[in-house]
Amino acid sequence: MADKVVKTEAEWSKELTPEQFKILRKKGTEPPFSGAYWKTKESGVYRCAGCGKELFGSDAKFDSGTGWPSFSKPLSPGAVETEQDNGWLMRRTEVHCPRCGGHLGHLFEDGPAPTGMRYCINSGALRFEKGQDHVVK
Repeated sequence: MADKVVKTEAEWSKELTPEQFKILRKKGTEPPFSGAYWKTKESGVYRCAGCGKELFGSDAKFDSGTGWPSFSKPLSPGAVETEQDNGWLMRRTEVHCPRCGGHLGHLFEDGPAPTGMRYCINSGALRFEKGQDHVVK
């Protein structure tokens, strides 16, 4: 994997849209059914909006009915990282970008077979690139 991307909050604030900054750097979320990619069905790769790292392939995307893009698995091992999130008086698993540390969303164990996982990801944390599903570099 490429080197970690380390920037100050001021640098991130200048490079990201206000919505991207709120999600990626402040662990915010977008309202359900409002993001750009929750109903996208085209083939391609979903990248981190902060640093461009490849995260998810469209072949793993499914309609969870939640209003956020949902994926059954990352594009490759190590494409995303997780950690416990005990905020909002609940225990969840946060998903973040391993390159820039940007908050992407949360992981739930109610997804489809064969993984049983649902990576519930904010559209504002993603950038979609049309084309092949797996373009792992």
